[in-house]
Amino acid sequence: MPAEWAPQSAIMLTWPHADTDWREILSEVEPVFFDIARATLRFQHVLISCEDGHRANELALELNRYAADQQLPGRVCAWQAPADDTWARDHGPLAIESQDGLQLCDFRFNAWGGKFPHAKDNALNQVLASKGAFGRTPLMSVDFVLEGGSLESDGEGTFLTTSECLLAPSRNPSHDRTRIEKLLAETLGSERVLWLNHGYLAGDDTDSHIDTLARFCAPDHICYVRCDDEQDEHYGALAAMEEELQQFRRADNVTPYRLTPLPWPDPLFDADGERLPATYANFLIINGAVLVPVYGVPQDDEAVQILAGAFNDREIIPIPCRPLIAQHGSLHCVTMQLPAGVVSL
Repeated sequence: MPAEWAPQSAIMLTWPHADTDWREILSEVEPVFFDIARATLRFQHVLISCEDGHRANELALELNRYAADQQLPGRVCAWQAPADDTWARDHGPLAIESQDGLQLCDFRFNAWGGKFPHAKDNALNQVLASKGAFGRTPLMSVDFVLEGGSLESDGEGTFLTTSECLLAPSRNPSHDRTRIEKLLAETLGSERVLWLNHGYLAGDDTDSHIDTLARFCAPDHICYVRCDDEQDEHYGALAAMEEELQQFRRADNVTPYRLTPLPWPDPLFDADGERLPATYANFLIINGAVLVPVYGVPQDDEAVQILAGAFNDREIIPIPCRPLIAQHGSLHCVTMQLPAGVVSL
């Protein structure tokens, strides 16, 4: 499974629509999707799936006109495909490279353990493949519940994940840690799995997806969220997670990882007073840039500066994501990268 910084052909977006939980704030969230698409088009293509075929055509025309006017290299291809929600990171396909070339793996999606409707999302990749959205890249079904946000790959055989998510009985109750590691090796080519047993975000529906907590920036470098406020409910769990990261070693079992803490944003709440899972770890790496979620809080600038140091060969592009966390996700959660060779426009 390639690392996220490997060459990409496109970013996949599942567009929000009025029959999703976004209906009340659709006018606020759609601009975030446009921001992501426009930023991505500066570097690569964008593949959009949309519930309504007419809307799909509108999006393709509008964004391709923008790309042409700006003389950008990327283009948009939009497909009509039903969806329950917009979290492409979790219902989108996972890519692998093998001796037979690129393949896309279509794992089962059950909305983080059956929390929400998911039949359309679970079928989405097959619908797109049947329409030719993935070109000649084969799509392989895998009878195992797995979300893309639950795994980080260093591109060299090491995966980073959380036990709370992958071992949740609401996903694959017949699989213990050993069986899961074996399946990841057989399907995604993992050689070892680093398990975090601590760390969470209030308001998170995913059972502690790794992409909200800790991310590979390079094979030897992990950035992670850290809370320095001892009065914050997250302090204990995130301090324990930091200790675990400090104990991890690279594949030689000797060399520790370079660790970079990300700032802890000021608390954000919804109208009912529920805390929302804002995190700077939910950034997206694309070909020449890193898109960074920002939330209109004082820590935004520091997060951008830290990630600029971690990715000094890429442009850092802040994307205002306050509307996204209203539904308990952020920038990385609504995107899925597709490797070079999958989408060619």
